[in-house]
Amino acid sequence: MADPNTSAAAPRSKRTDARRNERVLLDAAAAVFVTHGVDAPVRLIAAEAGVGMGTIYRHFPTRPAVYRHQVEALAEAGPAPLQEAAEPSAALRRWVAGFVDFLVTKHGLAGAMGADADGADALHRYFLDQLVPVCDALLLAALGDTGTNQISGFMLMRGIGNLCIGAGNDARYDAGRLVDLLVTGLLTTEQRSGRSRSEGDAAH
Repeated sequence: MADPNTSAAAPRSKRTDARRNERVLLDAAAAVFVTHGVDAPVRLIAAEAGVGMGTIYRHFPTRPAVYRHQVEALAEAGPAPLQEAAEPSAALRRWVAGFVDFLVTKHGLAGAMGADADGADALHRYFLDQLVPVCDALLLAALGDTGTNQISGFMLMRGIGNLCIGAGNDARYDAGRLVDLLVTGLLTTEQRSGRSRSEGDAAH
């Protein structure tokens, strides 16, 4: 007679293995998209994942799935910098750097999805729902309540997105450098404003 515990464990083990294998393929596809764009050949994903072409074709990581996976990874990466960085401003910079890396490949996704406007819209809503709260929290930590009244996570992400358009198509253009200057200007302006407000309060 089969051991019921063993029978129950086997499907769970298979599901765990399947999820692990799916994550490996998604990680591989995401890495390839960063270096070669969203139209990268499938063989590059297979090589990155260390699997055969047959495995890739059986469990192909679709572009929307990779996009969601990258968004989820960015959302999950939000709290870690705040815990690890000595300064909240450094945590903001670290997360923004990862956001820039993501955006440089993201802009090719709409074209790759073709006429699926509804799918692209759904992914964009998912992107905002997942990442705006993360950016808001990082801004609040770096700037405080007063600073975040001046600029929201959505505003900062939108500005960064505009700076990243076409960045992957021109080696002369360093979007990361420009975004870093933007964040530096934001932090410097708010720090000066905070000092001015403090000095004004002290005078009264």
